[in-house]
Amino acid sequence: MVKFLKPGKVVIVLQGRHAGKKAVIVENIDDGTKDRPYGHALVAGIERYPRKVTKSMDKKKVEKRCSVKPFLKAINYNHLMPTRYGFELEDLETAVSADKLKDPTQKREAKKAVRTSLRKRYVDGKNRWFFTKLRF
Repeated sequence: MVKFLKPGKVVIVLQGRHAGKKAVIVENIDDGTKDRPYGHALVAGIERYPRKVTKSMDKKKVEKRCSVKPFLKAINYNHLMPTRYGFELEDLETAVSADKLKDPTQKREAKKAVRTSLRKRYVDGKNRWFFTKLRF
C-alpha cells in the first residue's frame, strides 16, 4: 500500500480537543514506538486562526489580529483526514521532534518557533487556505 501521509501534507484533525482544525504533518512514524505502538504522526496545527483584517484598522490592531496560536501533537493516523494541499516545511522540521514534545520546556520553545514560522507564512500570503477556519 502506498503511504500518502508524508511530511508536508496538510490534514484535518478528526478527534479530540483539536477536532476540525487544520494541521501539517511534520514527521510520520508508521511502525509506532514503545510508548505509542501504533502508526502516528507528529503534527503542527493552528489552534486559533488569524482574524479578518480591513484597511481601516490601525497597525496595532492588525498586528494583534494576525496572531496565530499553534499546537504540537502526536496523533493516530485514524484521527487524521488528508487533504489535497501541501505545506513546505522549511523551519518546522528542525523545530519539532518527538523528543521535544516529551519535555515541557522544549515543547514550549518548539511552539514558539512554530508560531513565528506560521505567522511569517501568513503575513507573506503563502498557503492561504491553511490559515482560514473550516466552516461547518
